[in-house]
Amino acid sequence: MNFTTLNIFFVAVFAFLALIHAHPVSLISRDVYVPEILTPIAGDTWVIGNTESVTWNVSSPPAQITNPVGQILLRKGNLTQNVTLAGNFSILAGNVSFIVPSVTPDDDYSVVLFGDSGNFSPIFSIVANTSNAL
Repeated sequence: MNFTTLNIFFVAVFAFLALIHAHPVSLISRDVYVPEILTPIAGDTWVIGNTESVTWNVSSPPAQITNPVGQILLRKGNLTQNVTLAGNFSILAGNVSFIVPSVTPDDDYSVVLFGDSGNFSPIFSIVANTSNAL
Protein backbone atom coordinates (compact mmCIF):
# COMPACT_ATOMS: atom_id res chain seq x y z
CA MET A 1 0.00 0.00 0.00
CA ASN A 2 1.33 3.41 -0.85
CA PHE A 3 0.63 6.57 1.17
CA THR A 4 -2.35 7.68 -0.92
CA THR A 5 -4.02 4.29 -0.77
CA LEU A 6 -3.40 4.15 2.98
CA ASN A 7 -5.03 7.56 3.46
CA ILE A 8 -8.09 6.51 1.48
CA PHE A 9 -8.30 3.30 3.52
CA PHE A 10 -8.26 5.16 6.86
CA VAL A 11 -10.77 7.75 5.68
CA ALA A 12 -13.11 4.95 4.62
CA VAL A 13 -12.68 3.16 7.97
CA PHE A 14 -13.31 6.33 9.98
CA ALA A 15 -16.37 7.16 7.86
CA PHE A 16 -17.71 3.67 8.45
CA LEU A 17 -17.13 3.94 12.21
CA ALA A 18 -18.83 7.35 12.26
CA LEU A 19 -21.88 5.84 10.60
CA ILE A 20 -22.00 3.00 13.11
CA HIS A 21 -21.93 5.40 16.06
CA ALA A 22 -24.23 8.01 14.59
CA HIS A 23 -27.43 8.57 16.50
CA PRO A 24 -30.60 8.28 14.49
CA VAL A 25 -32.42 11.54 13.94
CA SER A 26 -35.73 11.47 15.74
CA LEU A 27 -38.63 12.20 13.46
CA ILE A 28 -41.15 14.67 14.77
CA SER A 29 -44.62 13.30 14.37
CA ARG A 30 -46.58 15.27 11.85
CA ASP A 31 -49.49 17.28 13.11
CA VAL A 32 -51.61 17.25 10.00
CA TYR A 33 -55.22 17.51 11.08
CA VAL A 34 -57.86 16.02 8.80
CA PRO A 35 -61.12 16.05 10.76
CA GLU A 36 -64.03 14.04 9.41
CA ILE A 37 -66.74 16.16 7.79
CA LEU A 38 -70.07 15.36 9.45
CA THR A 39 -72.36 17.58 7.35
CA PRO A 40 -73.35 17.84 4.61
CA ILE A 41 -74.17 14.18 4.24
CA ALA A 42 -74.69 12.27 1.02
CA GLY A 43 -77.93 13.24 -0.66
CA ASP A 44 -78.39 16.59 1.13
CA THR A 45 -79.80 19.46 -0.90
CA TRP A 46 -78.72 23.06 -0.53
CA VAL A 47 -80.77 25.93 -1.95
CA ILE A 48 -78.97 28.88 -3.55
CA GLY A 49 -79.30 31.93 -1.30
CA ASN A 50 -80.12 29.96 1.85
CA THR A 51 -77.88 29.72 4.90
CA GLU A 52 -76.17 26.36 5.25
CA SER A 53 -73.43 25.02 7.47
CA VAL A 54 -70.60 22.55 7.36
CA THR A 55 -69.74 20.63 10.53
CA TRP A 56 -66.74 18.46 11.27
CA ASN A 57 -65.48 16.27 14.10
CA VAL A 58 -63.09 18.09 16.45
CA SER A 59 -62.96 15.40 19.14
CA SER A 60 -59.34 14.33 18.61
CA PRO A 61 -57.10 17.09 17.26
CA PRO A 62 -53.32 16.79 17.57
CA ALA A 63 -51.58 18.76 20.32
CA GLN A 64 -50.18 21.23 17.82
CA ILE A 65 -51.75 22.11 14.50
CA THR A 66 -49.52 23.66 11.87
CA ASN A 67 -52.32 25.65 10.24
CA PRO A 68 -55.28 26.27 12.57
CA VAL A 69 -57.03 28.65 10.15
CA GLY A 70 -59.80 26.94 8.21
CA GLN A 71 -61.24 27.47 4.77
CA ILE A 72 -64.10 25.71 2.99
CA LEU A 73 -64.19 25.54 -0.79
CA LEU A 74 -66.88 24.21 -3.08
CA ARG A 75 -66.08 21.20 -5.23
CA LYS A 76 -68.07 20.11 -8.29
CA GLY A 77 -67.43 16.65 -9.64
CA ASN A 78 -63.70 16.05 -9.39
CA LEU A 79 -62.70 19.72 -9.50
CA THR A 80 -62.39 22.14 -6.62
CA GLN A 81 -64.04 25.37 -7.72
CA ASN A 82 -62.69 28.84 -7.12
CA VAL A 83 -65.60 29.40 -4.71
CA THR A 84 -64.77 30.01 -1.05
CA LEU A 85 -67.82 29.27 1.10
CA ALA A 86 -66.14 30.32 4.36
CA GLY A 87 -62.66 31.25 5.49
CA ASN A 88 -60.53 32.61 8.29
CA PHE A 89 -62.15 30.51 11.03
CA SER A 90 -60.58 28.24 13.63
CA ILE A 91 -60.26 24.67 12.39
CA LEU A 92 -61.22 23.69 15.96
CA ALA A 93 -64.58 25.50 15.72
CA GLY A 94 -66.32 22.38 14.43
CA ASN A 95 -68.78 24.28 12.25
CA VAL A 96 -69.24 27.33 10.08
CA SER A 97 -72.29 28.83 8.35
CA PHE A 98 -72.53 30.77 5.08
CA ILE A 99 -74.92 31.74 2.28
CA VAL A 100 -75.05 29.22 -0.58
CA PRO A 101 -73.63 31.07 -3.60
CA SER A 102 -75.24 31.32 -7.01
CA VAL A 103 -73.75 28.37 -8.88
CA THR A 104 -75.05 26.07 -11.57
CA PRO A 105 -77.62 23.77 -9.94
CA ASP A 106 -76.44 20.16 -10.03
CA ASP A 107 -76.17 16.99 -7.97
CA ASP A 108 -72.41 16.45 -7.85
CA TYR A 109 -71.18 19.00 -5.31
CA SER A 110 -69.07 18.46 -2.21
CA VAL A 111 -67.12 20.73 0.11
CA VAL A 112 -63.40 20.72 0.85
CA LEU A 113 -62.29 21.58 4.37
CA PHE A 114 -58.79 23.03 4.52
CA GLY A 115 -56.66 23.76 7.55
CA ASP A 116 -53.66 21.51 7.84
CA SER A 117 -54.99 19.34 5.09
CA GLY A 118 -57.97 19.04 2.82
CA ASN A 119 -60.72 16.52 2.98
CA PHE A 120 -63.96 16.15 1.08
CA SER A 121 -67.56 15.79 2.15
CA PRO A 122 -69.93 13.30 0.57
CA ILE A 123 -71.74 14.35 -2.61
CA PHE A 124 -74.82 16.57 -2.30
CA SER A 125 -77.03 18.74 -4.55
CA ILE A 126 -77.40 22.46 -4.98
CA VAL A 127 -80.69 23.66 -6.43
CA ALA A 128 -82.11 27.00 -7.52
CA ASN A 129 -84.19 29.04 -5.10
CA THR A 130 -87.71 28.85 -6.53
CA SER A 131 -89.41 30.76 -3.69
CA ASN A 132 -88.60 34.10 -5.37
CA ALA A 133 -89.93 33.05 -8.77
CA LEU A 134 -92.88 35.04 -10.17
